[in-house]
Amino acid sequence: MNKIINTSNAPAPIGPYSQAVIANGFLFLSGQVAINPENGQVIQTSIAEETHQVMRNIKAVLLEAEYGFEDIVKTTIFLSDMALFAEVNDIYGAYFESIFPARETVAVKGLPKGVNVEISVTAYKS
Repeated sequence: MNKIINTSNAPAPIGPYSQAVIANGFLFLSGQVAINPENGQVIQTSIAEETHQVMRNIKAVLLEAEYGFEDIVKTTIFLSDMALFAEVNDIYGAYFESIFPARETVAVKGLPKGVNVEISVTAYKS
C-alpha cells in the first residue's frame, strides 16, 4: 500500500499531486521549486538562494517521510538555462556526504512559477 507524505515545512502542491509517495520502500518526491513554505513566496533573489530553498524543501519532505539525503538514489535537475549548471551543481553537491545519487540535469523551456531550478528525488530504504 502506498503512503502519501505531506508536510507544512515544504510548499503545498500547486496542482493535483502529493509532495511525496512511499511505495515498497521507495520514496518518490515531486519536483521542488524555490517556494518559501512559510509565506508561499517564490525565492528568486539569486540562483544560489533559489537552489538552497529547493534543497531545504527536499530536506523537509525527506524528514517528514523519515528518510535522509543518504537514502536518495536518483535525482533529476531541471534548469531554465544550462549556464546555471555550475552554481546549482556546487550547491546541490554540498547537501550530500560522500555517496552521490544517480542524476540527470536538463535544460527546459519553462518551469512552474517562472523559477530557474526544479529538482525531483527518488529515495530508497529497505
